[in-house]
This record gives sequence, C-alpha cells and structure tokens, in this order.
Amino acid sequence: MPSVCPKCGLLKDLCVCTVLDKEDVAKIVVYATKKKFKKLVTIVEGLDQNTIEDTAKELKQKLACGGTVKDGMIVLQGNHLNKVKDLLIKLGYLEQNISVKGEI
Repeated sequence: MPSVCPKCGLLKDLCVCTVLDKEDVAKIVVYATKKKFKKLVTIVEGLDQNTIEDTAKELKQKLACGGTVKDGMIVLQGNHLNKVKDLLIKLGYLEQNISVKGEI
C-alpha cells in the first residue's frame, strides 16, 4: 500500500507540501557584509527553519563555497550576491519574495 502524507493527505509521490512551504516564506533578504579580517560573506535571512539546513547545503554545493547556518540565517563564504537569487528561484522559492541588497 502506498504511503500517504500526513500533512496534505496525498500520496507521497504526489505530495506538494515542500513546494507550498517554500511559497509561504514572508521575505527572503540576501546581502553581503564584511566579517573578521575584512572577508566578505553573503547572508541569506528569512528562510523557514524546517528547510534552512537543506537550502544551505544546496547553496554551498552549487556555489562551491563554505558556509554555515547560524541564528536562523545562512552565512556563505565570499560574495555571491549575483548568483544566490537565481539559485533560490531554482530551488522553488518565489522571485517576488527574494530581495537582494547592495547588488554588484
């Protein structure tokens, strides 16, 4: 017997809960700042706590950089402002919910 999603009641193969969770995000803010020793880091704030670890892992792999999840935000090593928005859109987040501050 196929498994059923407890959240939406659909079959696991047809479940759209993860897509709907990404659409419920209020506002995602992406910006770059300088940290210790004048190194640039890219900050992504406003992601859902349930999906932030997976999103961070995907971003780090696609951008080939290090990073961490700290205090509800993703901190990526380096300046990736021009790439992060496109990657978030490809991961299923809505374009109108993503704002990039200080675009280069």
